[in-house]
Amino acid sequence: MQQAVDGGAPVLRYVPDADELAAGAALFRRPWQFRMGAPALEHLPEPLGPEIAFAGRSNVGKSSLINAVTARRGLARTSNTPGRTQELNFFVAEGVALSIVDMPGYGFASAPKPLVDAWTRLIRAYLRGRVTLRRVFLLVDSRHGVKANDEEMMALLDEAAVPYQVVLTKCDKPGSKALAATLADTAARIARRPAAFPIVLVTSSEKGTGIDELRAAIAGIAASG
Repeated sequence: MQQAVDGGAPVLRYVPDADELAAGAALFRRPWQFRMGAPALEHLPEPLGPEIAFAGRSNVGKSSLINAVTARRGLARTSNTPGRTQELNFFVAEGVALSIVDMPGYGFASAPKPLVDAWTRLIRAYLRGRVTLRRVFLLVDSRHGVKANDEEMMALLDEAAVPYQVVLTKCDKPGSKALAATLADTAARIARRPAAFPIVLVTSSEKGTGIDELRAAIAGIAASG
């Protein structure tokens, strides 16, 4: 962890050491696989250990990031149509007491409103009632920054007292100055949030940027139980 200056504002950056990077690489050398999907709270699986969840707008690149982290193309379903994740999807690896949870995207979704409302209720119930949930990685498109519905999700996570960490996605798309400005703005926004982790991660599923750092962060959560 170090203090850096981006876009004229100080932001915290995560710089994992060699041991943390090695732990992250080892965790994701294991063959991750789909465990099950839960369309409603009563269908949630029994916890196998701590859980980390990925949340974000329905076009933020969530499934692509999960596939990049696990090094398994097609593990999480990707689509050109936002809003295709309709369940809480659980992924596990043999011998690892950790589950990765792909949450339904929020915001625009190509689905009828009653179905979107059902997803929203499922997300709220999961966040408020899953005691094994250790952290939510809240994905934000680096081209657009934090939007109103991202702020709504942050407020829900704060209310539920669920620790969360913002991950900027698609960092290869904006220019360096625009990315720095988005990073600084995001850091300023989460500084006021009680449940937000103070370090913003910056990633690109396409280029591989930040994937090792994200793996290291997840491995640290798994090791802490």
